[in-house]
Amino acid sequence: MIYQNRDTGIKHIQARQGHRCYGMGLGIIILDDVYPGFPGDVRNASAYPFPIQYEIAEGVDIQALVWAEDKSPCLAPIQRAAKKLERMGCRAIAAECGYFAYFQREIAGYVDAPVFMSSLLQVPFAQQLVGPDKVVGVLVARDGQMTDAHLKAVGIQIGSNYVIAGAEAPGQCEEFQHLWYAPARTDPPGAYYDKAEQEFVEVVTAFYHAHGNMGAMVLECTGMQPFARAIQREIHIPIFSWGTLLDYAYSVAVHRDYYGHV
Repeated sequence: MIYQNRDTGIKHIQARQGHRCYGMGLGIIILDDVYPGFPGDVRNASAYPFPIQYEIAEGVDIQALVWAEDKSPCLAPIQRAAKKLERMGCRAIAAECGYFAYFQREIAGYVDAPVFMSSLLQVPFAQQLVGPDKVVGVLVARDGQMTDAHLKAVGIQIGSNYVIAGAEAPGQCEEFQHLWYAPARTDPPGAYYDKAEQEFVEVVTAFYHAHGNMGAMVLECTGMQPFARAIQREIHIPIFSWGTLLDYAYSVAVHRDYYGHV
């Protein structure tokens, strides 16, 4: 974001209670895991037009957040990360994995900043846009690990007009699994964009055509939105992702001014 002049509405400044830094944007809690992200991935700050501050949820990796049946050990590290980002001055708190949905209510009740823990927060909104006779497709990384507890925590009514599919079912999105799925990771973790994009588009189009009344799609995983435009070229429906959520989060936390003429 490029400004041509200073904001003339700022005539006096003063400290915000407990905040150490100013001019901040989104604070993003990331997993304590090592893998790269293409531009557009939440872990890659380069493609976003607003300031991003990261904080690691120490000890919370993909295994602990996604696969472990008991997720309670994750809560305290996530709370510490959220509180630190808030103290840094971040205007809103987000996270880098859709499965952080499990802790939406706890973190929203723990900090004063608005909290956007999962792209799945957009599912109820998408349902309202498409109406009751269409479904919202929810593409998650692993459908077996996406429980009712995750969905309820972000306000999704169980059994309402949504359908879920897993992108990383056996034989699907194998290139992407080189980053996210520990048994399939390369050393060091890496992936080829073109192959990953092709695999995602194939999975998404099959998911779309399996449900003739799909009116919108929500991408759960933070690594999926680099391919969202390619997906939309194949299926011409609204696509919600972490990218759309973060854009929205910043727009409500730091509302833009309007410059123009009449």
